[in-house]
Amino acid sequence: MSDQGILAVVSGFSGAGKGTLMKALLEKHHNYALSISATTREPREGERDGREYFFVTREKFEEMIREGELIEHAQYVNNYYGTPRQYVFQQMADGRDVILEIEIQGALKIKERFPEALLIFVMPPSADELKRRLVGRGTESMEVIDRRMRRAAEEAAGITSYDYILINDTLDACVEEMHQLIQTQHKKVSQNLDFIEQMQSELKAM
Repeated sequence: MSDQGILAVVSGFSGAGKGTLMKALLEKHHNYALSISATTREPREGERDGREYFFVTREKFEEMIREGELIEHAQYVNNYYGTPRQYVFQQMADGRDVILEIEIQGALKIKERFPEALLIFVMPPSADELKRRLVGRGTESMEVIDRRMRRAAEEAAGITSYDYILINDTLDACVEEMHQLIQTQHKKVSQNLDFIEQMQSELKAM
């Protein structure tokens, strides 16, 4: 069977619990690599280059765009964010399943360029629960929360372009569901063409 890793793209509304989910998945299952984005924004306190992000200058980022070194990139609030190609494909070649946690815009660009990528959208059980979680974080004003809810309403229009949705109700159950979804991709015919070809020629030779 194929030793090549899977590329899984995970998106979700702000407040759906993506970050917690990714952290729990990586702690429980060790064959995953969380892709690290490059960005032109300044590091926040406690962030380290090559851990949370690859921090680069605007000039360097624009050079990476020109040289085709990014799988996708986008601009948010005057800063660039993008996914370095070499890091992702090296991890996959080493047999690790790579998870990209990015917004819908970037996810759909990846699906266009890499149809084999698996797209998963993480959702809360209801819109009420989403708002409850955002309020419960206690880190943002109601004005910011209302803005995030409006943004979620816009993002909801793109969910039908994804392969699967995951309802993040109970964390442990959601972690296992995501793990199973990604592992099932290893059995797809398109992931195992070399193995199938080998079996076909062996059968003909018998």
